[in-house]
Amino acid sequence: MVSIEGLGKDFGSHTVLHHVDLALQPGTLHGLVGANGAGKTTLLHCIYGLHADYRGTVRETSGQSIRACTGLLPYEPYFYPRITGREYVEFCLQARGRPVPSLAGWNELLELPLDQYAEDYSAGMKKKLALLSLLVQDFRYLVLDEPFNGLDLSANLLLMEVLRRLRQQGTGILLTSHLLGSLTELCDEITVLAEGRVLRHYPATDFARLPTDLLGQLHQQKLTALMALLPLA
Repeated sequence: MVSIEGLGKDFGSHTVLHHVDLALQPGTLHGLVGANGAGKTTLLHCIYGLHADYRGTVRETSGQSIRACTGLLPYEPYFYPRITGREYVEFCLQARGRPVPSLAGWNELLELPLDQYAEDYSAGMKKKLALLSLLVQDFRYLVLDEPFNGLDLSANLLLMEVLRRLRQQGTGILLTSHLLGSLTELCDEITVLAEGRVLRHYPATDFARLPTDLLGQLHQQKLTALMALLPLA
């Protein structure tokens, strides 16, 4: 299990995360939602170790290094200029000292022009390429920042099925998304983050309350204005 306890993070005098507690179990899908600026990406970067100067603890309870057993999908994956899709995946594997397997099976699903330069890919293709570099590795956990962003409907549906099957095989997955419907359909638990604080952890049995709760928590003043503009009969 990945255990996050009392996690806090500052950028200068601005506190972005306040004492966040969260647990990611193997074989579960855990969603993270919140408005822009809530601290979601910062939290993921702290978990993975891209930020080291945080308060609290992040640990894998069996004693493994988080980096060694976890794959990270950034919100905007970066690709070096003049590197092909195939070379990018090979680079990611070689950086971890892992053998490069055949990519044919996974690419039959993702349909990427692997011998073309990655910088010329569309936004959706870049997201799929970054996903491919994770899927060909046997990670115990995946941390995915907006994995559905930029993908078309077909690719979104395929990715949802991929995530379900990874969960069934025992992978623990933490993902953010602005598509609340995708998270409620996929996840076992959803955590709501607002202004760097955990508002609530929702088990699947409480997902029906999420849209109403989020409106009230994130847009109370705007809901009052909306009632004046569009009063209910």
